[in-house]
Amino acid sequence: MAKRYKNAGETVFDVFNYVILGIIGVAALLPFLFVVAGSFATDAEITKRAVFLIPSTISLDAYRFIFSTDTIMRSIGVSVYVTVLGTLVNLFFTVTMAYPMAKRNLMGRNLILNLIIFTMLFGGGMIPTYLVIRELHLLDTLGSLILPGAISAFNLIIVKNFFQELPLEMEEAARIDGCTELGLLWRIVLPLSKPVLATFTLFYAVGHWNNFFSALLYINDPEKWPLQVMLRQIVMLSQAAAGDISTMDPGFVQPPEQSIKMAVIVVGTLPIMCVYPFLQKHFAKGVMLGSIKG
Repeated sequence: MAKRYKNAGETVFDVFNYVILGIIGVAALLPFLFVVAGSFATDAEITKRAVFLIPSTISLDAYRFIFSTDTIMRSIGVSVYVTVLGTLVNLFFTVTMAYPMAKRNLMGRNLILNLIIFTMLFGGGMIPTYLVIRELHLLDTLGSLILPGAISAFNLIIVKNFFQELPLEMEEAARIDGCTELGLLWRIVLPLSKPVLATFTLFYAVGHWNNFFSALLYINDPEKWPLQVMLRQIVMLSQAAAGDISTMDPGFVQPPEQSIKMAVIVVGTLPIMCVYPFLQKHFAKGVMLGSIKG
């Protein structure tokens, strides 16, 4: 096949797109690079230089301050536990509810869908939700961070639309071969749904990792605080429990407040960013599937 050369108008359009996307990419990346650089900078440098990408003097005082005790490592463990278990719970309930809702012959399907949509528009509010969690004896337990948001109505509808678009012929062929409904979901539907599952795995995981308000309301025991709450305490209190200065060397100087804030952002962001490369293969495709069909 002969190679098609672009005309002048198409070339100009491509160059324009590359320039605009490049500017947007740099604008998104530079603030994060500045935060990373600032977390390694000294007090004097942050005061003198408004913006920089490479600190002139590398200082680890902010990270030493944050990791001076095992409190941060314990809170990271809590966040990892809540994120992993919460994401599995989210996916389980979302898939098991979306699959039957994708069947057009399901009795009462429209009524259930309307009830699901109703929850997207109206909610009980913070105080009624707190009372429900209290009556379920979930206060001061990690279950209060997982169970109240076990299903996202918006995500459920998108997954339902995706399941609804899968070819019926494959399901009929599997049933003819003697496959049960559960086997059909496990062996046929889920393997074909990797893009959408990878997408919502990332969405759910990021939501659990960044959630601190629920823990602030329902968790009183500091040993059960997730990472975001502990980092918030470090930002609000220069001498929080996570940074006991008495454990540091005699010559240790408390790091600057801005450096602590930047280090906190890096510590809170970097772990969840490491998850994305493992899901990148399916994410770009899955984020569009199901959302434009129905």
